[in-house]
Amino acid sequence: MTETALPTADPAVPPPPGGGTPKRSYAKLAADESREDFSLRYAPHSYRRWSPTMVASTALGGIAYLADFAIGASIVFTYGFTSGLASILCAATIIFLTGIPIARACAKYGLDMDLITRGAGFGYFGSTLTSLIYASFTFIFFALEGSIMAQAMHEVAGLPLPVGYLLTTLIVIPIVFRGMGALAKVQAWTQPVWLIGLVLPFVILAFHSPGSFGDFTRFGGTEGAGSGFSWLGFGLGTGVALSLIAQIGEQADYLRFMPAKTEQNRKRWNLAVLAAGPGWVVIGAAKQLGGALLAFVALEAVGKTHALEPIAPQVEALKPWLGSVALPAAALFVVVSQIKINVTNAYSGSLSWSNFFSRVTHKHPGRVWYIFLNLAIALTLMEMNMFAALNKLLGFYSNVGIAWIAAVAADLVINKRVGWSPKYIEFKRAYLYAVNPAGFGSMVIASTVSILAFFGLFGEYAEAFSTFIAAGLALVLCPLIAWATKGKYYLARRNPVNGPDVDVEDITATHTCSVCETAYELPDIADCPVQSGPICSLCCSLDAECGDACTKRPTGEPVLMPLPTVRVS
Repeated sequence: MTETALPTADPAVPPPPGGGTPKRSYAKLAADESREDFSLRYAPHSYRRWSPTMVASTALGGIAYLADFAIGASIVFTYGFTSGLASILCAATIIFLTGIPIARACAKYGLDMDLITRGAGFGYFGSTLTSLIYASFTFIFFALEGSIMAQAMHEVAGLPLPVGYLLTTLIVIPIVFRGMGALAKVQAWTQPVWLIGLVLPFVILAFHSPGSFGDFTRFGGTEGAGSGFSWLGFGLGTGVALSLIAQIGEQADYLRFMPAKTEQNRKRWNLAVLAAGPGWVVIGAAKQLGGALLAFVALEAVGKTHALEPIAPQVEALKPWLGSVALPAAALFVVVSQIKINVTNAYSGSLSWSNFFSRVTHKHPGRVWYIFLNLAIALTLMEMNMFAALNKLLGFYSNVGIAWIAAVAADLVINKRVGWSPKYIEFKRAYLYAVNPAGFGSMVIASTVSILAFFGLFGEYAEAFSTFIAAGLALVLCPLIAWATKGKYYLARRNPVNGPDVDVEDITATHTCSVCETAYELPDIADCPVQSGPICSLCCSLDAECGDACTKRPTGEPVLMPLPTVRVS
């Protein structure tokens, strides 16, 4: 039987009878996990009922975007084929390698990118900055994808671009509002149309104009770069392509629902995590090169400006076989592609904003309200015609994005293996320092230096290779700072609930939170001296009055906890 949606949320067992009124009651939308999707929490095993294959296919459905087409065309048009090809392949290699440990950690621990970042060298408040970086990734790319969709609507129906921008924003709201179950259905239903639309132009090109493939390899761009290799062009092009490095965060939003790894599913689990995690960039790099090829073939017919807009090259490629039907067929493909990715952008943005504001304000009205904030920013960017400044905007963003991702990857691969970082991911406020200089410090230093280089302070070669500077500094500084501080700032105190030195017979056992009186699995629970009992991770985050007593004024005495309850299937 084919799975098409997430199971109904079952986050907790009922509170014990006679417990009275809970100290905290969540707003209706925040309490409904079928919409909330454990946006600020560990994803419990009771909710992770998809097969590894289903998780992977749904995650890969979210990379249907056509920004790859526009990015690849922009790189090759600006820097020529040879430098552009090298840039795209180099960026894809870096994204793939840094994505492997992050994808495995998210799938293993059931955590999204923000929670992984907390425990991988940034600390509880240190990761608020990365929440903003991730949120900016989602609304920048929502705006980019929405612009492409509005261009298609303008071409096929004459819809004014500002109206198209608004429509592309509104159309995703009902889907994203309903959470991961609805997203999974959308990705499954639209996959056949998307696959046909993706492959057909290249099939037609191979039959109708096979010589264009060879001509493309000799293309020198539209800016006089030439078809030969240029180190400056390579560096600048790689910087643009590396703006996609934060896409691993959106993959993680799916991967956190991966079922537990067992002996029976080990091979399928590993393959699914590799494909759905870093594996997205293999398809992404192919799409960048494919988009550049279609734009090159359409260049003479539509001109440089329209060749960079995916709808026009798509139409030109389909015309030999589809004739007058080429325009509506291309428009359908573009609209389907953009809906597939923008529901993911909007969803992931709501998660990152939820994480940010819950820590800053100690309030959580529900993930769904932050959908509107994210979409409002994206709509503003579209109305400002951000598509026209594509290369510069993405080149700047990649300096910050790669410093963050490289620092997290360095912690997972180096620090945890040599013992400078805990062997597991601790994401709960009750056990973390506010800021960990290992990850947070390395990211700030690396991104600052690379941004200065990006703006030409250190010369043209440093400007071209600013993203390499960001990656190199983050990879070196994160282990160096962890070694210098002896890993002191990772854990403010040991975790006696489910830490690595605690013998836990069943990780799916639950404790009832003493604040909201709802039961959660052990990885979501902390021992709280203020409440004199167990507290769930979200209630802990939202407590504005405890003064972090558990980490700042530890008594040294353990909090007495009741025996966990094992849920009977």
